Amino acid sequence: MLNYRHLHYFWVVAKEGGFARAAERLDMAVQTISAQVRELEKSLGHQLLKPSGRGVALTEAGQAAFARAEEIFQLGQSIPDEVREAANGKVARLAVGLSDGISKLAAHALLEPVLSTPNLRLICHEGEFEQLLGELALHHLDLVLAGQAAPRNPNLRLTSERLVDSPVEWYGPARLVGKAERDRFPRCLNDLPVLMPTGHSALRPTLDHWFETQGLRPRIVGEFEDSALLAVFSARGLGVFPVSRLGADDVGLMRGLRLLGCSDGVKEEIHAIRSRRGQHHPLVTKVMTAARP
Repeated sequence: MLNYRHLHYFWVVAKEGGFARAAERLDMAVQTISAQVRELEKSLGHQLLKPSGRGVALTEAGQAAFARAEEIFQLGQSIPDEVREAANGKVARLAVGLSDGISKLAAHALLEPVLSTPNLRLICHEGEFEQLLGELALHHLDLVLAGQAAPRNPNLRLTSERLVDSPVEWYGPARLVGKAERDRFPRCLNDLPVLMPTGHSALRPTLDHWFETQGLRPRIVGEFEDSALLAVFSARGLGVFPVSRLGADDVGLMRGLRLLGCSDGVKEEIHAIRSRRGQHHPLVTKVMTAARP
């Protein structure tokens, strides 16, 4: 078993940049801390710290250990507050995984029904699809929103439901949309600077295929993983961009953005993925119920 006290001393030494400063912070003798860190290095079989000037620096092995220690002790610092709040029955916690590539504007619209929940603690993690499914299976997450359904895997015991099948519309700053002839949509996309989601998005290949079928060769001036960031750059005049009709409700928050047209036949899908435990979470149920037709 890893000795977490030794790990904590190593973590403090690494953060403080030396044994003397760590000893002062911990109110302990330098020799005691040094001995504990050596015990950690011995148990792991690798040197974690090396001399650097008047202090110490992390070795490559030390960098890996420090990254995990940082996660562990940051989580540990939140435990007392979370335990106290849970004991008082005052916190409604909802941990949601957002697969990179889905529209964050649409994700916000899906979560909107629970945002007024009293004492809500909403935790949103963004990451790769497979990583989020693993966290969901381990019950670190209550719900995952993704652009695809979960693969059939009896070991994970996950269920999927398509929540969104939303038409994709195009928006842009007023000065660009005003110059375009709307009755020429989508041909006018050939004449406008275009912002697009990156290849991480399940929507990107669908849009690329739509361009091809429409005979369009747009001038793409920017690509973004985050749809909200894409909307911000569009509002600042960089170009026009696609967004699902569901997410377009939040586009209204961006002053100066105007509707240009709708991509016929192009839709964004968002799937809700739950573990068996998540099926009984009241806030997950509320999100699912509100999204269903």
